[in-house]
Amino acid sequence: MASNRILAVDDSPTILEMIKAILESGGYEVITAVDGAEALEKARAEMPDLILLDVMLPKLDGYRVCRLLKFDAKYKAIPIIMLTAKTEEQAMATGIRTGANQYLTKPIEPERLLQAVGEELSKVQG
Repeated sequence: MASNRILAVDDSPTILEMIKAILESGGYEVITAVDGAEALEKARAEMPDLILLDVMLPKLDGYRVCRLLKFDAKYKAIPIIMLTAKTEEQAMATGIRTGANQYLTKPIEPERLLQAVGEELSKVQG
């Protein structure tokens, strides 16, 4: 069976590399984007199985990217996990309200990230 493809979006190359390494260690294929516009473009072109999305991004923030994808019938089934440094309750509520399936905060805990990804993928794959 082909591995699941995950779109990881973060404007920090260091964090993006760390996320990519964690996901690849879990057997996932990883596509990356560094801003909101590129995230939308790659999500639409690649149809990933899941999206890991930072909130604070150049061009379009993560909330807007999430909302645009979740309100489009073609992409709304793709699970989105917000992964951000914004830990305030209001930020988390906004993430869930815009359609995110989960909201994880940085610093990234590899085990927690892999667990969340596995949970969301198992929901969509039955």
